Amino acid sequence: MRRALILILIGIAFFGCSSDDDNGNQNNCDFGTIISAEQYSNAPADQLEINNLTINDNCLKINFSSGGCDGNTWELKLIDSGDIMESNPPQRNLRLSLKNEELCEAYITKELTFDISNLKVDGNKVQLNIINSDENILYEY
Repeated sequence: MRRALILILIGIAFFGCSSDDDNGNQNNCDFGTIISAEQYSNAPADQLEINNLTINDNCLKINFSSGGCDGNTWELKLIDSGDIMESNPPQRNLRLSLKNEELCEAYITKELTFDISNLKVDGNKVQLNIINSDENILYEY
């Protein structure tokens, strides 16, 4: 009986542990991506400038700037419209939403990553059109 209990405890300890890599790379991104037509249309749209877009695994890295004090109170969301345009490759429209109530005159640049794994469509790639940027980026998976 005691041996069985020890084996059960060892089994729980061994199989109960999980690593952060179990869910792919999404845990390495700063934020998730929201898919919502309502938020895409109605989320805050304070002024910002997108400087650069890059993709590393399932994370879209956005380098952007806006006016403010230090950017610590900014509320940011990457929002997908929910529409998938049938083209080759398929396309999705997104926007970076910023709520900025800082009243300072500094110009701050930040870089954040967003998990875009929920934007995958049939096939192995999708073009992401970031509407408040001059850039589009191809997400290949």
